Amino acid sequence: MNTVEIFDALWKEYTERTPSAQKIKDLFITKGNSVFNDHVAFRTFDDERVNIEVLASPFIKAGYKECGDYHFEKKKLYAKHYEHATDKNAPRVFISQLLTKEFSNELQETVKNMIDAISSEDLNPEELVFKGRLWEQPSFEVYEKLQTETEYAAWLYVNGFCSNHFTVDVNKLDTFNSLQEVNEFVKENGFKMNTSGGEIKGTPEEFLEQSSILADTIPVAFKEVTKEITSCYYEFSFRHPMQNGELYSGFIAGSADKIFESTDMKLQDK
Repeated sequence: MNTVEIFDALWKEYTERTPSAQKIKDLFITKGNSVFNDHVAFRTFDDERVNIEVLASPFIKAGYKECGDYHFEKKKLYAKHYEHATDKNAPRVFISQLLTKEFSNELQETVKNMIDAISSEDLNPEELVFKGRLWEQPSFEVYEKLQTETEYAAWLYVNGFCSNHFTVDVNKLDTFNSLQEVNEFVKENGFKMNTSGGEIKGTPEEFLEQSSILADTIPVAFKEVTKEITSCYYEFSFRHPMQNGELYSGFIAGSADKIFESTDMKLQDK
């Protein structure tokens, strides 16, 4: 698959889980904008069968290269970002993984059992990012236990391997000049923003400002009960020029740390 085919397939699956993203994109288009994607993000575990390098496989094959790595000590995550080697208009790819060995034995065993249950055919690295949840129907009891240790693992347990978020490239919008303007527009149209760490994460001095809506919620049929659980969210990114005049192309760990919380169920009720 080439980059266009990959991101078209990802967007189709993502908007089924995240109808807010299509609605917001349509609102931007109605205002006279073309909407470009800054980056797509994925979550996974550090198990060698499904880790960052495995999820990156279709992108590497399509011409991407590794461009940076990031540590999230508080959330016990590690991440890498990738950019296309020749196509500067291709979206960046951000993949994070949970450092399972830093959690309880119970969590480690739960994650191992999940991945053990995936068939060898479904573990095909070229297709994993499109697959969603590949283990049995989730248990609400297990979901709640994972939540007590890390929201990230609980989210993955329910949603599986999919695009965690797409991101509007605010720099390329024609009728908006700042992230503040975008946020006001999004709120005026009824969407709730992630305010953890402030509505805008990052500063012009760091060369990157980011914001996001709270994740959509979808009904999940657990073994015991059906509950509304967070799916995915839409992000907005504004990049500033560095001293050499080029737009900053990486990510800020401190900002990404708060963006992760867009899927936190606790924020939904605030």
